[in-house]
Amino acid sequence: MRLLSTLLCLIAIVPAAQAARPMITDDARLTDAGACQVESWVHLHGSQRELWALPACNPGGNFELTLGGALAYTDSHQDSGAMVIQGKTLLKPLETNGYGIGLAAGYATQPGSAHTGNPYFYVPVSFSLADDRVVIHTNLGYTRERENQENRLTWGLGSEIQITDRAWLIAESYGQDKGNPFFQMGVRYWIVPGHVQIDTTYGSQFGALSDQHWFSVGLRLISPTLF
Repeated sequence: MRLLSTLLCLIAIVPAAQAARPMITDDARLTDAGACQVESWVHLHGSQRELWALPACNPGGNFELTLGGALAYTDSHQDSGAMVIQGKTLLKPLETNGYGIGLAAGYATQPGSAHTGNPYFYVPVSFSLADDRVVIHTNLGYTRERENQENRLTWGLGSEIQITDRAWLIAESYGQDKGNPFFQMGVRYWIVPGHVQIDTTYGSQFGALSDQHWFSVGLRLISPTLF
């Protein structure tokens, strides 16, 4: 409740943005120029519960900075944390019935390995179809797994499909060059169009559906331009 209260207070000072929560596959779009946003969600995976919050700002017009993290709990005890710092820019803005290209790079830790983070970068490419009612996203990138001392290629393929004026379906698959890929599907809904959005997803890993499945519920807060 304290996390939710803090995020609701932040909407008074955090301005408008565009993003693709709850997708893991990123889009070739940025937070609006001179604006910020806060994305938060609860990730339930077996006995572990993760609480995430990722504020992002675009102060100059074509560079978005994200800095946030998570707390992970098991049986009501805090086990570990995680953090993400990322910069993102656009090489070509996404246009209606066209395409966009971006570039993102960052450093991230995961719950359970907060002292061993992974640097990464990727190229998001998005395609708009049917006057933005269908948008396809592709990601191709690289990460250095410092804990295992391995280099990995990363990829993602996702879609957003508008079903009403306020609701969108999302579906995606993503993974690395080794191991079975993951998938996720869900819906996002505007409670207050352009200002308050909620979402929910279900996901798992191909080949381990019963062991790796998860559920998430998210909240995205947007307000007018600040800078």
